[in-house]
Order: sequence, then C-alpha cells, then structure tokens
Amino acid sequence: MTSIDVPLPVAELDVLRQRRSAKWRSYPADVLPLPVAEMDFDLAPAIQHVLLDAVHRSDVGYAGPPSAVAEALAGFAAARWDWTIDPARVRLATDVGVACVEMLRILCRPGDGVVISPPVYPPFFDWLEESQATRIDAPLRQTADGAWRLDFDTLAAAFARRPVAYILCHPHNPVGRVHSADELAEVARLAQEYGVRVIADEIHSPLVLPGAKYTPFLTIPGAAEIGISLQSASKAWNLAGLKCATIVSASPTMAADVERRPADAKWRIGHLGALATVAAYTDGGEWLDALLGTLDLRRRQLGDLIADRLPDIAWTPPEASFLAWLDCRRIGTGDQPQRQFLERGRVAVEPGPNFGPPGGGWVRLNYGTSAEILIEGVRRMAAALDG
Repeated sequence: MTSIDVPLPVAELDVLRQRRSAKWRSYPADVLPLPVAEMDFDLAPAIQHVLLDAVHRSDVGYAGPPSAVAEALAGFAAARWDWTIDPARVRLATDVGVACVEMLRILCRPGDGVVISPPVYPPFFDWLEESQATRIDAPLRQTADGAWRLDFDTLAAAFARRPVAYILCHPHNPVGRVHSADELAEVARLAQEYGVRVIADEIHSPLVLPGAKYTPFLTIPGAAEIGISLQSASKAWNLAGLKCATIVSASPTMAADVERRPADAKWRIGHLGALATVAAYTDGGEWLDALLGTLDLRRRQLGDLIADRLPDIAWTPPEASFLAWLDCRRIGTGDQPQRQFLERGRVAVEPGPNFGPPGGGWVRLNYGTSAEILIEGVRRMAAALDG
C-alpha cells in the first residue's frame, strides 16, 4: 500500500449539500460541516452496483444467512492482515455500538465496572450508561512529542478494581493511534491477570494509513481467551447507514459469551448492509487502496495548512482513519474552541470535551473530503481566530 498522486474525486459542495445524512442536515446551510465521521467520497463502484441491483430486483427484505458476510470478512482479514478467522465464529450485529452494548449486557450486572481510555469515541460513554455499567477511566497519556499512548500503569490500576470488561479502541478514535503488537500483548496480559474481558472496537482497522501497521487484537497470544473483536465495513467504505457489523470470537470461552445474545439479534441487521459489506470485503480492495492513498494526501495537506494558517494549533498526524485530533489550547478559546470556529468561522468541528475529560481545549476535524473543502475549512478556522 503506497501513497497516490491522483486522489479519489469528491463532488462539488453544492452537490454534497443535497445529501440527507446527519453530516449535511445537522447545521445551517452556511456552515461547513467537518465533525461527523462520514466521508465525502462516492461509494465504491462494487458497492454501488450491488445496491442498485438489489433495488432493481426489489431485493430489500430481511437479511439472509450470515455465512456470506462471515466468509467475506475472513477472506479480507487473511489477505490484508494475515489473520485467520473461522467464519463459524463470526456473528452479525446491527452496528458496532449495538454489538458492544449487547456484549456488555451479557457480561455485566448493573453497577459492574467497565474500563475505557479517554479521550475516546463519545458513544463509549453512552454505551456504558445504556448497559448500566459503572465507568472506570484509564486515560491515555501524552508523550513528550505530543503523541498519545495507552498508559499501562493507569490501566493496571483500573483493572485492579476488578472491572468486568475493558473496551479497547483500536485504532484509537480520536487520536488516530494504531496500538503496537507489544502494547496489545500487555493489554492481553493484564486482562488475563485480573480476569477482565476485552471488547476490541476495531471498526477503523481497514483505514490504517501508510507508515503504520495494524495488528488484529485476537492474533495476540492469549487474547482469544479473554477478548472479542468488533469489525465493520461501515467506516472504511462509508456504509454507516446500512447497519451491518460483525462480532468475532476465537476461543470456545468467548464464543459461548457471544452465543448468549438474544436469538432475535440475527434479524436486526440491514439486508442492504450485508450485501454492501460482502461487496466491500470481496471487491472493494482496489477502491480502498485508492482511499488510503487519498487520505494520506489529505493528511499531509492538513499538516501544511495548519503550519501555514493555524500555527498555534498542535497535532500529531494520525496513523489511521480520516480524523484529526487538534490541540487548540494555545489559541486562547478555553475548553471549547469549536464554539468560536462555528460562531465566527461557520465551520463545525467535534468538541473535544465530548471525548472525555482529557479533551478540553481540543477538537476533532474530519479530513475525509476534497482538497478544496479542506482548504476552505482551515481558512474559516483561521478567520474565526482573526476576527
């Protein structure tokens, strides 16, 4: 996988504004929306084809047997990550959030502790509340060069409180960290020592960018005995609204936990989501490679734009995905700089506090868009600070 010189195209802004998804309907028309984790690229041709064909055939009923999705994921994982998945140990879920809540309800009684590592994807907090778990924070630490890492002293202290589970975000949203094999091994070791189940949210795994390497959690020695992996094509191929994810187990112990889900769960996925997922994993590889090259270009472009127009904002280029975690603490806008960007610049970014206590003074920006829109977004942010 290498960088490219010809990026995936993005429609003009007036065309994008005709979309009816959350990204394009959550703000007034004069606001440039860069918060929601939806990309602006057209769907991969293989996915467009399978969806149009299904509509043409009026093939929009309940999802069929899960074997096609399981086998497609197994083939993709073997080819991309050298990870052998047994399709018989793959179960389908509505989306990663629903899968996590289902598993927490199985593993936890009301009040049981569950560990998370903020700053982290905001719905993690909601999932704990929905499952009536008690939140235990083991925050990431920042290194001297500004990068974010798992803090194993903090994680060990959290595990010593005997929580039931740890929700691992890998790659980690919003900081873009791809945890190393050694770091994952330490997570598995601590989980085994303290009897903690690990729910690995690996939804961004296909989006690891040039220069980084993704190691599936369940390939780590000992991880299969205490962990499961939540996978989905929804982020990499922009399919969030189609509702299809997978729960992967790799040991009899964890498979038994997964099988405790409600029997009716298999009917809760979207049929179009399953069709699109199979197309993504089996025929969407070339498009994914082009996407990764495009995101690498955007990542470098954003770094240049920040250095030129927003020199008081610090960041560490992410190793995965299309989300930039920006440190705005030096620009004098307090804990929620996104308010000034929105009110004065008419550009929306995700507030850092939504990701937990370490997020005060930070924002998350979505750069999964065109060069022109990214330039305009940074221009508006700079104007908001100059005004």
